[in-house]
Amino acid sequence: MALSATVLAELRGIVGPSHVHDAAGDLVAYARDATPLFSHRPDAVVFPADTAEVAAVLALATRHRVPVVPRGAGSNLCAATVPLRGGIVLVLTRLNAILEVSGDELLARTQPGVTSAALADAAAAQGLLWAPDPGSRTVATVGGTIATCAGGLRGLKYGVTRNYVLGLEAVLPTGEVIRTGGRLWKDVAGYDLTRLLTGSEGTLAVITEATVALLPAPASANTGVAYFPTLADAGEAVARVIRAGVVPATLEFLDRACIDAVEDFAHLGLRTDAGALLLFGDDGPPDLVAANLDRIGAACVEAGAVEVTTAREVAQAEALLAARRCALPALSRRGGVTILEDATVPRPRIAEMVDRIDAIAGRHGVAIATFGHAGDGNLHPTCVLDSAEDHDAVRRAEAAFADIFAAAIDLGGTITGEHGVGAAKLPFLAARLGEDQLALLRRIKSAFDPAGILNPGKLGS
Repeated sequence: MALSATVLAELRGIVGPSHVHDAAGDLVAYARDATPLFSHRPDAVVFPADTAEVAAVLALATRHRVPVVPRGAGSNLCAATVPLRGGIVLVLTRLNAILEVSGDELLARTQPGVTSAALADAAAAQGLLWAPDPGSRTVATVGGTIATCAGGLRGLKYGVTRNYVLGLEAVLPTGEVIRTGGRLWKDVAGYDLTRLLTGSEGTLAVITEATVALLPAPASANTGVAYFPTLADAGEAVARVIRAGVVPATLEFLDRACIDAVEDFAHLGLRTDAGALLLFGDDGPPDLVAANLDRIGAACVEAGAVEVTTAREVAQAEALLAARRCALPALSRRGGVTILEDATVPRPRIAEMVDRIDAIAGRHGVAIATFGHAGDGNLHPTCVLDSAEDHDAVRRAEAAFADIFAAAIDLGGTITGEHGVGAAKLPFLAARLGEDQLALLRRIKSAFDPAGILNPGKLGS
């Protein structure tokens, strides 16, 4: 839909003429996010400066029935911020202030456009820890992290974003501003709207401020790596680690294809003759960290590891973590289109799930490499194609991922552990939730957004 001159004039009156873009060249960058194969150009891109401007834009959009898609950095991997029905992309990156960091209360107040890394750095400056740790932390915004309930490398020990959201300021599609939760760790007055908005992917309200929980920063941290002949051996090691009573801060895996790609990309000295790599780490008091890494190493050896190494210095530990963080860009160098998905299964079934992924890839004639969070069963099967113009290859890749999601559900898992649903996973949501629960989502959506303007075509829309 094209926006009328009246609507565009009203938008410019709200946020200022320089913060409304509607030229064709300006719109292209906001037609997609980090998800390949999904693209739809908006009719305008609007950059509000504060909550009042967000409220005015939403009230205007509701009056004129104009779709609005809230967006941060656009780094999500499920097409959650692709404007499927055009309208306004509401970019919140100008709301980028950290309003408070309180060591006494172990919390921070932040606007949504602050990056996860910036919040982590501000917390660390006061000896505190912002625990959520998405792979795109340097660009991913706090608002987007909350909207998708992002996970990350520390998920096993510390949980995901929803565990750290205490309260939100949010604007409803009608322009009403609400505050959910607050500064308290314990508050059970009324329905938990904070949890409901966390992970709602911009379909219910627009987050304009968040109060988040922080933790005391651990006194020390260290990392190690174990190499295995097969991924099944690495999976057995994970089971042995958990049975030994250790809950590491980090427990990640790369399969052979990922190891090759990462080493070719970053030259970190990884063993490319191994079938799988298990990256492990812990944080806390130095003596406890050392003891836990020894126990993890011993469990890996018992499971058949061919080599176990612990980082000797901070720089080496950071290099090992970089090996995991750069898995996606390393794989992306191998083709023109990279399709990264996520699916989660119960931890003991990781190796079985990887075997199924390999079989599915062979059946559909596509190459799929797999890495992910071994500690919580979250896998990232990744397919690299030469070009999006190879329609047969795209079709085969999409069919393969449909089978992968079905396999995850069959093993007692889910279609997404941390990336969200967006447009990419929407066709599989009913298989995961069932039609009755999907109908309930639609009723909740209608209660928040009776005009249906917020991120239409996603979740319960």
